[in-house]
Amino acid sequence: MKLDFPVEQTVRSRYSVRTYEEQPLSEGEKEKINAYIAELQKASSPFSDDVTLRLLEAKAGTGTEKLGTYGVIKGAENFIGAAVPNGESAMEALGYTFEKLILYLTYLGLGTCWLGGIFKRSAFAAAMSLKENELFPVVSPVGHPGTKKRMIENFARKIAKADQRKAWNELFFKNDFTTPLDKSDAREYAFPLEMLRLAPSASNKQPWKVLKSGNAFHFYEVKTPGYGDKAPYDIQKADVGIAFCHFHMAALEKDLAGEFKKLPEFGVPVPDHTHYLFSWVSA
Repeated sequence: MKLDFPVEQTVRSRYSVRTYEEQPLSEGEKEKINAYIAELQKASSPFSDDVTLRLLEAKAGTGTEKLGTYGVIKGAENFIGAAVPNGESAMEALGYTFEKLILYLTYLGLGTCWLGGIFKRSAFAAAMSLKENELFPVVSPVGHPGTKKRMIENFARKIAKADQRKAWNELFFKNDFTTPLDKSDAREYAFPLEMLRLAPSASNKQPWKVLKSGNAFHFYEVKTPGYGDKAPYDIQKADVGIAFCHFHMAALEKDLAGEFKKLPEFGVPVPDHTHYLFSWVSA
């Protein structure tokens, strides 16, 4: 599924919005969102896992309980929920597909904010009609960004270091993890890798490394010890899925042919807490 909006402009303009105008989405906006969700659900994805996306109304909670986020988000009347059957690549698939939708919403001029643990889970799960074997790790508000940020929003961005990203030589390597990948060696893939570098992640940890070997780019998770251990899933794998979404969309935009593969381990020594996930093999 090739994007019909510019990758770089959209990636660079996206930011987390926590304060919204207190008005619901228009019917026209809802139709566009639901149509794009339907496209995403039909389209082939690098991951085989089926991700369920739903546009929800804040008032759609069970009984008198309204969908909400314990004060972190203000003014949102609509949310996007994302669920996926529990499986080997479930979290990578969820991150990839949900981020595609988030970027489309950005293109429409709407605000969003990935939320991984500060929402009323039982109410959202009921609104999502969650199945027994499904993981339900994230939601996002969606709406028109408020014109004035609250103090808590500025504080949250500062704590998360939302405007900072790791340097190129901390993330991308050639042949082994002691040799940073030079942009000249990345050649036509310098643009997809830069879009990957700008990808958001939980607490802005950027828990990934990419190793270029021959014509392949191997994606690794860099697991933060103790981070999210109480959850029944690895949220940092979703972060790698988000990063790969940026990389893959940029590659598609530049007509860079390749193939998504999960390869056997190939014997390169890896840093501590670093685990191979999948590869992109360029044609």
